[in-house]
Amino acid sequence: MIEVHELTKRYGKKLAVNRLSFTVQPGQVTGFLGPNGAGKSTTLRLILGLHRPTSGSVTINGRAFRDLPRGMRHVGALLDAGDVHGGRTAHAHLNGLARSNGIPRSRVDVVLDEVGLTEAANRRIKGFSLGMRQRLGIATALLGDPPVLLFDEPLNGLDPEGVYWVRGLFRRLAAEGRTVFVSSHLMTEMQHTASQLIVVGRGALIAAESLEDFSARGAGRSVSVRTPAPAALAPLLTAEGATVDTEPGGLLTVIGLDPDRIAEVAFEHRILINELTARTGSLEEAFMELTADSVEYLAGESK
Repeated sequence: MIEVHELTKRYGKKLAVNRLSFTVQPGQVTGFLGPNGAGKSTTLRLILGLHRPTSGSVTINGRAFRDLPRGMRHVGALLDAGDVHGGRTAHAHLNGLARSNGIPRSRVDVVLDEVGLTEAANRRIKGFSLGMRQRLGIATALLGDPPVLLFDEPLNGLDPEGVYWVRGLFRRLAAEGRTVFVSSHLMTEMQHTASQLIVVGRGALIAAESLEDFSARGAGRSVSVRTPAPAALAPLLTAEGATVDTEPGGLLTVIGLDPDRIAEVAFEHRILINELTARTGSLEEAFMELTADSVEYLAGESK
């Protein structure tokens, strides 16, 4: 479990993290979302003790990371896949980390096989593609078989097969009871992978809830209604406060009324409904709407 309490970090006059509080529970994949510059990477570094907070605290299973002996046995992390010595081989890189953390050497071969790098184990890392470096970074995180795992943009550079593999890996790790915390800007992948979300903007918490609940907060929620009498039903729904768009084939798109109330209005006025389908907002729609005031850099905006 990761517990963040009133976490604040300033760099000079810049407030990077602003009184941030949330909990990441074990047994599920928690997505960490926010616009560029929202403080996600800084927060991950604060969790791992790489930066000192200005105020507030972070604990991992009740203890600060700096107080955990042989840290890779407690927490595995991938923050920057490029932050490795290119002159070393993948095997040598992992073996050195294993020795310094008291991890059995047998784990090196296990994790190389887990991420599909066995055949590249004795190649120098400087010759690796970005996708291979990401796989090596994931192997590094898994090396100590830790109960807590943090990943910052782990899908960068992976091909479709790699993305599919990572999705399954994160779900399996969570199913084993581990705490899995994943920062990503890929909304589609988060929608397929995470069950819980932590959303931040300008360093402050915007939401900490299930993916389903967060997605439902978007303005994209609507109800599709197919009826042989759209001209009769549309003004009745508008009178109820709904926004109604009429499309070809007798299809109405209704925003602002739930399906039950739409059905009641139609029944009261003896209007036949052939189809009534609720459409929830997507994660991307909810994210764009709820973080609109937190975007630091807008394309096409002159300053």
